[in-house]
Parts: sequence; structure tokens; C-alpha cells
Amino acid sequence: MLVITDTGGTVNKTELQEALASAANLSKADAARAIDALFGTSGVIAAELKKGGKVQITGFGSFVARQRAARTGRDPRTGNALQIAAATVPAFKAGQALKDALN
Repeated sequence: MLVITDTGGTVNKTELQEALASAANLSKADAARAIDALFGTSGVIAAELKKGGKVQITGFGSFVARQRAARTGRDPRTGNALQIAAATVPAFKAGQALKDALN
């Protein structure tokens, strides 16, 4: 069971590392490497999304890369219109088991 106390609603990487180390009986260094290998910018999830793939973790959810079209936005300081380029962005969709666990 993952137990993180007194976080104020946000868990940072260090807290996640400590909780993973405790829950999986790993050293903090091993937990940090596992987190980086999975979630890092060159980790398993990012690498698969860069290839155009999808990462589906049954009971948790799916990570996908989505195309965001170019659009016109506004500079909040000046109010001037500006073009926002098209981009590929990561997206996460929670699985039903995760949704059920929250309710």
C-alpha cells in the first residue's frame, strides 16, 4: 500500500521515490532509477509515445500521443492575437479500476 503523509494534495518525485522504496522493499536509489526508467523524458512511456504508440496499463489507464491543431491565441498581457503552432502532446485516460478506486 502506498502511504504518503502530509503532502497537501501534491506528491513530488522525492516523496514518490520514498513511497515506492518502502512499498516494494527497494533502496531509494533503485526506486529513483525505476521512476526515471518509466516516467523520465527518455523513459519507457516517452519512448513509446515518440514512436506513435500507446502505453496501456490494465486497471490504471492509458498514455497516448495526440495531435493538437494550430490555432490562434491571445497574449494575455497585450491582448494581441498570435499563432500557436500545431503540436504533439501527451494525454492520459484513467482506466475504470482507477476511477472506481476514487469513488
